Amino acid sequence: MGGICSRKQNQPVIEDGVCRAVSRRYGKSSSSKWLTNSSFRPTVEQPPGGAGTCPSLLELCIYKICQSIDKYSSFSMLPRDVSQQIFNELVCSNSLTDVSLEAFRDCALEDIGLGEYPDVKDSWMGVISSQGSSLLSVDLSGSEVTDSGLALLKGCSNLQALAYNYCDHVSEQGLKHISGLSNLTSLSFKRSDAISAEGMRAFSGLLNLEKLDLERCSAIHGGFVHLKGLKKLKSLNVRCCRCITDSDLKTISGLIDLNELQLSNCNITDSGISYLKGLHKLRMLNLEGCNVTASCLQSISALVALAYLNLNRCSLSDEGCDKFSGLTNLKVLSLGFNEITDACLMYLKGLTSLESLNLDSCKIGDEGLANLAGLTLLKNLELSDTEVGSNGLRHLSGLKNLESLNLSFTLVTDSGLKRLSGLTSLKSLNLDARQITDAGLAAITSLTGLTHLDLFGARISDSGANHLKYFKNLQSLEICGGGLTDAGVKNIKDLVCLTWLNISQNCNLTNKSLELISGLTALVSLNVSNSRITNEGLQHLKPLKNLRSLTLESCKVTASEIRKLQSDALPNLVSFRPE
Repeated sequence: MGGICSRKQNQPVIEDGVCRAVSRRYGKSSSSKWLTNSSFRPTVEQPPGGAGTCPSLLELCIYKICQSIDKYSSFSMLPRDVSQQIFNELVCSNSLTDVSLEAFRDCALEDIGLGEYPDVKDSWMGVISSQGSSLLSVDLSGSEVTDSGLALLKGCSNLQALAYNYCDHVSEQGLKHISGLSNLTSLSFKRSDAISAEGMRAFSGLLNLEKLDLERCSAIHGGFVHLKGLKKLKSLNVRCCRCITDSDLKTISGLIDLNELQLSNCNITDSGISYLKGLHKLRMLNLEGCNVTASCLQSISALVALAYLNLNRCSLSDEGCDKFSGLTNLKVLSLGFNEITDACLMYLKGLTSLESLNLDSCKIGDEGLANLAGLTLLKNLELSDTEVGSNGLRHLSGLKNLESLNLSFTLVTDSGLKRLSGLTSLKSLNLDARQITDAGLAAITSLTGLTHLDLFGARISDSGANHLKYFKNLQSLEICGGGLTDAGVKNIKDLVCLTWLNISQNCNLTNKSLELISGLTALVSLNVSNSRITNEGLQHLKPLKNLRSLTLESCKVTASEIRKLQSDALPNLVSFRPE
């Protein structure tokens, strides 16, 4: 029986960032990071199939089975793909228990995704291991599974992927139990103090391993010696492992098939980077926060296949930056929070394959942007906290493929924004700056394709908010300069695609504003802090069934009333303030 339906689809892994960066100058509440956290599993409230959509017979059957799961003692006679879908639905709805799990014994499931699922322990491992040679992937992240539980996986000889992140119940002895899983291609032990240099000996026989993730493992210095024989290894992540030094890189310099190496916030210097010169297949190198300078570019310039390079928060200055000119295959380059100036940018003008460039908080000005005018493939440009002003934006007018532009905390004024009017591919624009006013919003009304607009610190009044009607595709809007009243919110009520709305810091907003936005049923996150909202206004939020985050700090609202709203009308609400 096939695996055609059994593998879970569309599950992106958040690696380097979160949905939105938090400004260092303004403390924005309600982080969006939780929205992508695997621990969020909405409860099953209605049968599959949305309004106007007819669910399939199989979907209805699975829904019905999950609703009365206690009636079934075994699914082993069902086709494997059906059992897999029932299992996945129970996990997604937080309905899998010790009792219901037993029904999946000997079902030949392929995927056991229990990352961050509550109360997973050794007693569950008997059922998990009973899947035998059919089992291809297991995620036990955040569980209480110990050495004894891991030992039961030895019989799952075809296991290809194992994730055991954030777990504190394994020892070096327990790691030995996975040493015989020779078909493993992916292994993840993020943030595990139990992974020591000696414990990594268990990895030495995993000759088919292609991906190894040891992020935030604090005791692995010296353990890379056990990876020398893993010639198929393509991806190694040791981010935030301060114990990693130059000598560790020397040990893995022979892994010539590596194409991804994550070393951010490791204790690496220019000397250590020299050991990477032979990794000619390396396409991704992350050195953010390492103790390297522009001198390391001498070694990096030999990595001719490099497409992604992150040098954020290093100790780069202009001296030595001429080596950038040879990295002609780069598509993503991050140089944020360094001491580089316009002089460095002249060496980027030949990097015509660049699609993303981060210059956040660098000493960049208007003249430096002239070197970017020929980078016509650029899709993302980060200029936050630079000295760029209105005059410099003329150099960006030809970047017709630009989709994301961050101009927060720059010197750009309303008049300069007119130079962006031709960038019709823009989807995300950040204008978090006090000097931006209603006139600036009027200047960008031609950018009708925008899906994200950040005006957090801008001074937008009710009159200026009238220009929002041009942005029908907006999915995310922040407009928090303090000038909005209920009259201005009337211009937001028709932005029906909005999933994220932050209108905090507008102290004159009343319950009327909640009434006006009650029709924005796609909203997932809403922030109306520092306003005149009261408990009585909460009733207007009842139609927002998709709401997961609600922030009403410094309002006349009590946590008990929000909990009542959650219980009565908003079952998907998982984060709220005050709490």
